[in-house]
Amino acid sequence: MLNFCKTILKKVSFDKTLFRKELRKSILMLQKKEIIAFKIWCLSCFGNHRDVIIEVFENSTY
Repeated sequence: MLNFCKTILKKVSFDKTLFRKELRKSILMLQKKEIIAFKIWCLSCFGNHRDVIIEVFENSTY
């Protein structure tokens, strides 16, 4: 599931709104033990969306 979420985010990274939506969905699909590694990966790959990533992870209940 983690690889699937990564693939989707790579494909929608051109649009900030779509990226935010898919990031939220991804967090809900992942297991708790995968969340921290996923956050680190997101921040390292999508620095241009750093504000969105931080916002979504802070507001998510996982």
